[in-house]
Amino acid sequence: MKTLLRLWATFATLLLAVPALAQAPAGYAYYEIGDVAAPTPAPTAQAMMLMGGGEWDVGAFRWFAERAGHGHIVVLRASGAGEAGEEIYRDIGGVLSVQTIVFTDRAAASDPRVLAILEHADGIFLAGGDQSNYVRYWKNTPVARLLDAHVRKDRPIGGTSAGLAILGGTAYGAMDGGSIDSPTALADPAGPAVTLVTDFLHMPRLAHVVTDTHFNARDRLGRLIAFLAAARQKDAVAIGIGVDEQSALCVEADGTARLRTRNGGFAWLVQPKNRPALKPGKPLDWASVRVTGIGPDSRFDLNSLRIIAPVFAGTARVAGGRLLDAPATPGAVLPQ
Repeated sequence: MKTLLRLWATFATLLLAVPALAQAPAGYAYYEIGDVAAPTPAPTAQAMMLMGGGEWDVGAFRWFAERAGHGHIVVLRASGAGEAGEEIYRDIGGVLSVQTIVFTDRAAASDPRVLAILEHADGIFLAGGDQSNYVRYWKNTPVARLLDAHVRKDRPIGGTSAGLAILGGTAYGAMDGGSIDSPTALADPAGPAVTLVTDFLHMPRLAHVVTDTHFNARDRLGRLIAFLAAARQKDAVAIGIGVDEQSALCVEADGTARLRTRNGGFAWLVQPKNRPALKPGKPLDWASVRVTGIGPDSRFDLNSLRIIAPVFAGTARVAGGRLLDAPATPGAVLPQ
């Protein structure tokens, strides 16, 4: 009899599990590690961690954890699984929990559970991947509004690669399914492949900024200049910030920023003059584009755009779609 009862209990448990599987959340996967219910041990602070992609700088993440009050981190992504959360919790440490939401559909951006998790977050980190998915899934949704509100509540936000690409007031959305390179962008900055997105996220001091990532490793100065040429058709004061791989520009609540890097990388401030004339199918001509390098010993103020102790500086130009006179970075080999 006891054996029959045990068999019946097991069968009943399996029956009860079937509706639960049928009611699994649509449009996202969820992972967690740590104690999501524990009280946050310290105050949070507004901050932005602007990462260029590749391997993470541990010091930057520990800075981010401190700005999050050593509390609860939420990772948002549109590919992969919970491995980034595991790394933050186990390898970087200093936080109570990490929850990861992997979006697969726009419907998830209105899911009550997703929104409650974001409301509770002490820090939010936008992972890499394909930024066009972030635009499709989040633009003009409650998730986008909560990301803006999160920063207004004096809590930090960070993004790497695709996650950084969408933080600027004008973002390269890669909406054509590709990732344009510098020669192609400079050859036709008014063309259909330069897919810029506006009125998505509204981060402090980034309203007139176009961001770019994997900067020096993928030779992206030219394409950022092309993005700025397109952006300046509507925003006359748009500037660019590029960040190298394995590097992070860490911005404090007052707008001052410091670069942290694992590999001697830089952040790049790109400040063109005037607004170039653009025509579809025509290459870019632009006479004066100021380029300044930010290193670990530099200090950068996003309020004034002043850089103390820049690593390099110069004025580039674009003629017939060719980038000329770009400043050489330390250690670069100049052409003979």
